[in-house]
Amino acid sequence: MWAGDITYIRTAEGWLYLAAVIDLFSRHVVGWSLKPHMQTELVKEAFLMAWFRRRPSTGLIFHSDRGSQYCSHEFQQALKDCQTRSSMSRKGDCWDNAPTESFWARLKAATLHSGTFATHQDAKAVIMDWITFYNHRRLHSTLGYLSPMDYEKRWRAAQHKIAA
Repeated sequence: MWAGDITYIRTAEGWLYLAAVIDLFSRHVVGWSLKPHMQTELVKEAFLMAWFRRRPSTGLIFHSDRGSQYCSHEFQQALKDCQTRSSMSRKGDCWDNAPTESFWARLKAATLHSGTFATHQDAKAVIMDWITFYNHRRLHSTLGYLSPMDYEKRWRAAQHKIAA
């Protein structure tokens, strides 16, 4: 199961919007997109990045809020094309998508020291560096204090032992 959401980042050049897709098994951020707009293309690009990077099996569930981008025909068609089922939060209930809300809180606490980035490019560089840190080195209590990458490596190694 994957979860997706959008947040906004203030820059001196105007707002920058970040869509992310998180694999709920490992909390690994598997897809993202940064754009100066919140159109459907933003969330579709993040989802397709995740899908092409992971090539999940049929039956993947993608969870999001009920934002117009996720409800759009274009995005729903992308899910169908990738044989992915759509799941959406109850109306007005942000707790249904708590893992992505938690991710946003940590990202903003770690990257928005001064409150505003000077440029979109500055914001993109810092955010990409932080996502790399998050995936490779940030420890998660829900993962036994492993990073998402280490958790996945350990899980794969255990699967090979079971198969052997």
